[in-house]
Amino acid sequence: MKPYRFCPDCATELALITQAEDGGDKERLRCPACGFTHWNNPTPVLAAVIECTDRDGQVLLARNAAWPGRFFGLITGFMEAGESPEDGIRREIAEETSLQVDALNLLGVWDFQRMNQIIIAYHAAARGEIKLSPELAEYKLIAPEDVRCWPQGTGQALATWLRSKGIEPQWLDLK
Repeated sequence: MKPYRFCPDCATELALITQAEDGGDKERLRCPACGFTHWNNPTPVLAAVIECTDRDGQVLLARNAAWPGRFFGLITGFMEAGESPEDGIRREIAEETSLQVDALNLLGVWDFQRMNQIIIAYHAAARGEIKLSPELAEYKLIAPEDVRCWPQGTGQALATWLRSKGIEPQWLDLK
């Protein structure tokens, strides 16, 4: 994500300025005119390992239409202002797949520093007719024991869920 270039308060160009903060000096993008600081905090991203309870417990993986290649991943999305993470992932699942969520369980929270994100991941027991949003190009339903995890981001959440089911994760070789 590209950081701010201009101050949102006074439109002066931001500069890397070192300033004393709790814990010591810290270099950040700051406004030399009014003192605005761009904190560049990580963005919360919601993710779901969707277990289709009406399809023998198969896992739904989807390919984002904007992704190059044919990589399939978890359903993800950004939290909206004013919603809880649970409400947000229910909304994302409904918007992107049209599935009805019957149960949600928190899998964990992972940092994804390459994208400056914090991933809040859930297991979602879901059912219904799958209708993809235009954001998604296609989906796959895969038996849990046949799923391959990826080492970055949401792949850790998928591995955590598989372990909770007594399945040792198998990993993709992305080299």
